[in-house]
Amino acid sequence: MIEREFINQKTKEFYIKKYIEDSLKGVGISQIKLQKIPLGEKIIIFTNRPSLIVGSKGANIRDLTKVLKTKFKLENPQIEINEVKDIFLDAKIVAQRIAGSLERFGSARFKGIGHKVMENVLNSGALGVEIIISGKLPSARARSWRFYQGYLKKCGEIAETGVRKAQASALLKSGVVGVKVAIMPPDIILPDHIEILSEPVQIIEVVQDEKKPSSKKSTSSKGKSRKKSAPKKKAKEKEEEKVNITTEAVVSETISAPETTSTPQQEQKEESDENN
Repeated sequence: MIEREFINQKTKEFYIKKYIEDSLKGVGISQIKLQKIPLGEKIIIFTNRPSLIVGSKGANIRDLTKVLKTKFKLENPQIEINEVKDIFLDAKIVAQRIAGSLERFGSARFKGIGHKVMENVLNSGALGVEIIISGKLPSARARSWRFYQGYLKKCGEIAETGVRKAQASALLKSGVVGVKVAIMPPDIILPDHIEILSEPVQIIEVVQDEKKPSSKKSTSSKGKSRKKSAPKKKAKEKEEEKVNITTEAVVSETISAPETTSTPQQEQKEESDENN
């Protein structure tokens, strides 16, 4: 049946993830993803300490690939390691850090650990955080302590999909202490978020037509040129009349003057008079 194949595949992925987390405990693993690729299976590990997972010259990765081939019967497992950018915005890493610090320092300092981690998460830019530590702290009876600050969604789709949640456990002398962490990341978009836009400023620009004043100027300049050209034409006409009058006077004088002709006898008399 197809349903059994899906169930077997999911159970196999669960056991692979659990084995990797147990074998690499204390390294700060955020999440593990399994992908099917044409060459085989791809295992992506998100962590804040990639050097500890790789080991000296890749010894830890080689051992992991051998175990995955023999124990889980994977044909060609390929392990990829991605580094987490901000560890205090990852709920799984934060819960593991709280559990590790409780195992190291004991249950007497759980309040200081909770407040310090909460402050670091808010300084990283988270909108809200909630930390619940439950167990025998430090009394003989089990009780739960809640540390919270900021804005955190508790119900609705955002609380299920947007809020990052994780759990971890710490083994102490008094017993097992459970840690629950819920972080609201800064890049989440809330459905009730409203942006009030400022009123638009109306800018009125006075645009003048360039063609109309040019036409007026051209018409006025034409009128002026016409007005200026009229007296010039009159002056030219007067000058032409004066020239005509002078030419007529000269012509009349030449016509009215008698023509004198000299004979050779008269010329001889004039020469003799000049000699005397």
